[in-house]
Parts: sequence; C-alpha cells; structure tokens
Amino acid sequence: MSRRLGLGAFAAGLIAAVLSALVRATTPLSDFDVPNADLLLSKGLSAAAVALVAYGVYRFLAAFFVGRIADRRRAHDVRNVLRLTLGGVALVGVFGAFTEQWLGVLVSFGVIGFAVTFALQQPILSFIGWFYILAKRPYAVGDRVNIGSVSGDVAEVDFLVTTLWETGGTLASNQPSGRTVTVPNSLVLSSEVVNYGALFDRVWTEVPVQVSYETDLPFVRQLLLDVADEELGDDMDAAMKRYRARLAESPLDLDVAGGPTVNVAQEESWVVFRLRVLVPPTRAQRVKNRLYERILDRLGDHPDRVSFPVSRNR
Repeated sequence: MSRRLGLGAFAAGLIAAVLSALVRATTPLSDFDVPNADLLLSKGLSAAAVALVAYGVYRFLAAFFVGRIADRRRAHDVRNVLRLTLGGVALVGVFGAFTEQWLGVLVSFGVIGFAVTFALQQPILSFIGWFYILAKRPYAVGDRVNIGSVSGDVAEVDFLVTTLWETGGTLASNQPSGRTVTVPNSLVLSSEVVNYGALFDRVWTEVPVQVSYETDLPFVRQLLLDVADEELGDDMDAAMKRYRARLAESPLDLDVAGGPTVNVAQEESWVVFRLRVLVPPTRAQRVKNRLYERILDRLGDHPDRVSFPVSRNR
C-alpha cells in the first residue's frame, strides 16, 4: 500500500511538472513580465510537482528500505530522518518554485533560521535532543524508562517530543496506567534518564516476605528459592548467561549470583526475606504477583514451621 501511494504521488508530480512546462511553452515570454494567471498556474504546478515527487520518494523509500529493517526501533529512527530530510527539500523546492530564486531562498532560510534560534530556544533544544537520542541511544521505542519525574514505555520519538505510555503514576503501581505522557526531547540534555533495558533485557526485582522470629528461617529461605526455581527456572538460567556475557563485554567487575538469591533483614518485630530474581522490565509486576501467590500458598501449608508477625508495629 505504501509503495503504491509513493508511486502514485511520484507519477502525479511528474504530470504536474509536465503541465507546468506546457503552460510555459504555450505562453509568450512577454506575458511573464507581469503577474498573471498563466504565471501563477505554472508556478503552482511546479510547486505541486516538487511536493508530490518528494512525498512519493518518501513513501517509496519508507516501503522499500525502512519496511525491510527488522529492528522496529531502528526503522522508526530512519523513518523520522527521511521525513526531516525530504520535508526540508520539499519546503525549499516549493518556495524556490514560487520565487524562482533558489539561492535566495537558501540564504533567506539561513537568515530566518538565525533569528528563529533566539526566539525558539526550547523547540531548538528539543530538536538537538532528538539528534542526541539518535546518536547516543539513551532510549528507543519499546524501552521502559524514567525521564525526570515521568516513567513509562517509549511509544514514539518525534523531532521535538517523546511520547510515553505511562507506567505507575497516580493510577497504578508499576503497570501501565492507560495514559500517555509527552515530554520534550530537551529533557535528555538536562535531566537524568533511567532505562530499564539499555544494559540488559532483564532487571533485578525483589519480593519481600515478612515472618515472625518464631519461624523456621532456614526453611523459609529454601522455600523461597524453590518457588523461584519452579516459577522462573530455565528462563532465568538463560537470562543469567546473557547477563554474564553482557558484563564480560563491559569494564565492570561484578560478582553475579548463579540464580535467585534471598537477602535477610532484621526488623523491630519481624524478619524480612527478600527474594531477588531477574524479570523482564515490562512484566515485573506480573511475575511478582505469581511468586507471591505461590509463596503464600506454600507458607500456609506449614503452620507448624511458619508464623507471621501480628504486632501493631507491623
């Protein structure tokens, strides 16, 4: 469909160019000395030809080249670059067709651009931020990020703004809220950006469980590890291998556990076990929910070895 639209626009542009040439060929040169309908028609057809050809080239390239890029994040970036480049060419071409002063148009754009720089600092910073995002890749479409005080999944990276599908916020824990948040690209130049999937396609998360001091603590610790192995199993083993391979490529020297771990903390009236596992960043809450259900069900099967704190301080 996109390719047919491109070819159709390209053909229409060529027809407009031919019609413009015919109008000029059939109109006496003396009639172009003053503005008239034939002159305006010729210039209008030339401008339409430039715009249609540029649009046709964009649609054709988008279908033929961008459509074959397997990485949808990279395809999104390439599509934006094509839009910017061909849009700029079309804009210069349309003004040039009407004024017939191509060099003057380019110079005018330079002077206007210099003046606009002072008047539109924030949009220009956002535009620079877009180039920074393309070059340094602090995030891409599909990543879960925190930008300043906003968190969400990156849905679109445009020339001036980044659109997030919000996660968390005032409506949910760390799951999608159903709202979209638009942030200026300039924030990547002035605020911290936290990407949950830039280093690796998993994040560490903790599942805290509180029990009383009378509980069989070694038993609970082993039970948590067993539940994690049953729930995550081979998936976490494969993720750990990818994690170690990623660390081996970096200058970091970290001690990485071979699987799920349990950290124990002493509180005033209870003991906290924190089961630490690797999960996909966009499915962390769902994994935690399944772990909680299994853990609580298994703990409830052993009332003789497990008890929960009942203090009012809890």
